[in-house]
Amino acid sequence: MPLPIVYEGVTFEAGYRIDILVDDEIVVEVKATEGVTRLHEAQLLTYLKLSGKRLGFLMNFNVELFRSGLRRRVL
Repeated sequence: MPLPIVYEGVTFEAGYRIDILVDDEIVVEVKATEGVTRLHEAQLLTYLKLSGKRLGFLMNFNVELFRSGLRRRVL
């Protein structure tokens, strides 16, 4: 889902894209990496701030147990 930046009434199409937006409330960022880094978490926080949403999940599918690859963030 495209995520434009709005600053003082001006909209910028900056190329940000939310992977999944659930019920117009929850931002889901999907990864399949060896490990989740601080950069991945910063990406989720940026999407939350730009979209005005409060709840986000970072899901890494490259793990043995799904629960170990799931991180929840709330602003």
